[in-house]
Amino acid sequence: MGQHNEDQEHGAQPARPPLTAARAREMTTGLRAAMDDVRRSVAVLAARVRAAHAARVWLPLGHSSWESYCGTEFGISRAQAYRLLDAARALAAIHDAVAAGPGLSRTRDTDPAAAAALDYDLSQRALIAVSGRTDTVAQLITRRLAALAHSDLQAIDEPTVRAVVRQAVRDVRAALLPPPAGPPADPSLAELRHVVDDLAARRYALSGTIL
Repeated sequence: MGQHNEDQEHGAQPARPPLTAARAREMTTGLRAAMDDVRRSVAVLAARVRAAHAARVWLPLGHSSWESYCGTEFGISRAQAYRLLDAARALAAIHDAVAAGPGLSRTRDTDPAAAAALDYDLSQRALIAVSGRTDTVAQLITRRLAALAHSDLQAIDEPTVRAVVRQAVRDVRAALLPPPAGPPADPSLAELRHVVDDLAARRYALSGTIL
């Protein structure tokens, strides 16, 4: 009786053949690809929003302001229009910090929109959350990349850059929120943070630079 009621509540589903490990892996791969597409879309959207706002795209189309343009063209509210700008500015600050890092000048020669869309695995919510502290995020990224560049412990490849950026954003967000009750969600990123912070502290102590 209980099983019957549960089926009615959630909608009875027809019996399906058991899922094989190979099919489950295939579905998981597709799901991961879709998630990656969403993250890349956030970066591309942010880059295009910044370019459109810088060009004052609303004027040739007869709109009086950015918010009027967004409301008429895309049906979004004033708050949403300015949240898009917050995300765009945060991503631009992050990209500038990465592009200025040691050994990363190759990103400067690419198309600006494509370069700004480098996948840092950041959500729009994360970008908006740190939009008021972009200087702090950029300083953390710069300091940690410099520390890694002056050590032999870690190669500065894209996965490392991504980890450094994500950890910097997490640290700044954590400073704005109550401390979590449990341990860090990603121990490997936390360990990387400790390593680069230690290296940076030793390097910058000589020059008296303190973040």
